[in-house]
Amino acid sequence: MRSAWLSAMTALGTGVIAMADAIAADKDQYTLFNPTPKDHMRDFNTDRPTKSNVPYTVDAGHFQYEGDLFIYGYDNTSTPDTNITTWTIGNPTFKLGLLNNLDFEVNFSAYNSIRTATVSTGASTLSQGFGDTFTRFKWNLFGNDGGGPALALIPYAKWPTAPVFPQGTGNGYIEGGLIAPLAFSLPLGFNAIVMGEMDIVKNAFDSNYRVNIPALINVNRTIFENVTAYAEIYANWSTNPQAPNIYTLDFALAWQPRPNFQLDVGINIGLNAAAPPYQIYMGIAQRF
Repeated sequence: MRSAWLSAMTALGTGVIAMADAIAADKDQYTLFNPTPKDHMRDFNTDRPTKSNVPYTVDAGHFQYEGDLFIYGYDNTSTPDTNITTWTIGNPTFKLGLLNNLDFEVNFSAYNSIRTATVSTGASTLSQGFGDTFTRFKWNLFGNDGGGPALALIPYAKWPTAPVFPQGTGNGYIEGGLIAPLAFSLPLGFNAIVMGEMDIVKNAFDSNYRVNIPALINVNRTIFENVTAYAEIYANWSTNPQAPNIYTLDFALAWQPRPNFQLDVGINIGLNAAAPPYQIYMGIAQRF
């Protein structure tokens, strides 16, 4: 009896895996010019609200936007005798599904401002303007349609479209990197994202570039109908001793009142002096 039960369960599991593989293979026919039918589209996923990215791509031939409505940050710890207040207003990312496992994304900030005030003298400066532009591809390696772990590679480039500091908020240099998010399920309805990243960025204090290595662990769970809570630990390690490491603890809530629409809020809390004590933000996402 036990042997028969095990055989039945094995056959059922094999059938489910084969069915999932068949569905994924069937969706490989869809492209930007042959869009995925709505009844074949995967669940709505966003690279929000925390710093984590999901490994899931936008379905072929479909469009998605997501981004911060605003980000506010306050920093009185990273620089002695200095208070720094930052605002970002409008930080959209536009995504277009190219293939079943590949999308293209463009991100920019409509308005950035950095106000720096010297505490001892009361003097202040303001840098503001349009932000830099980021382009990237997201290539899912496996698990795009759920049912198990999922992994993607996200190469990106930053293009210097922002006015250069101190008038603006940019540094005037091309930068880039590679992001690798892995998503998987945990017991009791929890889900996790483990993400590694390598950034090649310009040094602020000389003409050289350096490598930064951000990484994070994100745990999330649905807590009410259509509401998901997120907790995340984030680290950004620098390979240059003159550039400090940054550590934050991040929390967020996302609400999806409709299947293809999301609103979210969050806070990032600095865990060391180099990180801003807090950042708060509110964002939006929608798929078409």
